Amino acid sequence: MSTQAFKIHEVVPDVIDKPPAAVLQVNYANNVKVELGNELTPTKVKDPPTVNWDADSGSFYTLCMTDPDVPSRSNPSVPAFFHWIVVNIPAGNIEKGQVIISYIGPGPPKDSGLHRYILLLYKQPGKLSFDDERLVPNTEANGRTGHSVKSFADKYKFGDPIAGNFYEASYDEYVPILHKQLGII
Repeated sequence: MSTQAFKIHEVVPDVIDKPPAAVLQVNYANNVKVELGNELTPTKVKDPPTVNWDADSGSFYTLCMTDPDVPSRSNPSVPAFFHWIVVNIPAGNIEKGQVIISYIGPGPPKDSGLHRYILLLYKQPGKLSFDDERLVPNTEANGRTGHSVKSFADKYKFGDPIAGNFYEASYDEYVPILHKQLGII
């Protein structure tokens, strides 16, 4: 698979400046795979995925998942919505990383069309101290918007993402459940 899909789906330049060199392996339950822009339903991706990459032992990584299409792709008037951020991931072991923003799956509003859900992996210059507000309970929408992955990466001097993947999703019957959980109904 080619990372040219990042340009075709306009992840470059909407979210990042250039495609990452590697494809991040992202798998949800029941053999649901993220495949550079495939369409998945919020119901299928409501729980955190397993994410794999060729990690260097002794290195630390940051994983970000964002939706830049808020409230819709045709009218992205709200800076990106962060769905997940895990930092200081040692050697590819996400469970041992520090959660800045806990995972919540896609919740695109009704009639807002397809949204892009982008997962990006950055190699950190070392183990870092992060001063960002923690949104660990996955019951809070406040604090997840108004950020860009570029500015987050710049703040911590990550450089460009080393791997990435993304999918698209639109409203389905799970979204009202998620919106209620987040208090945005």
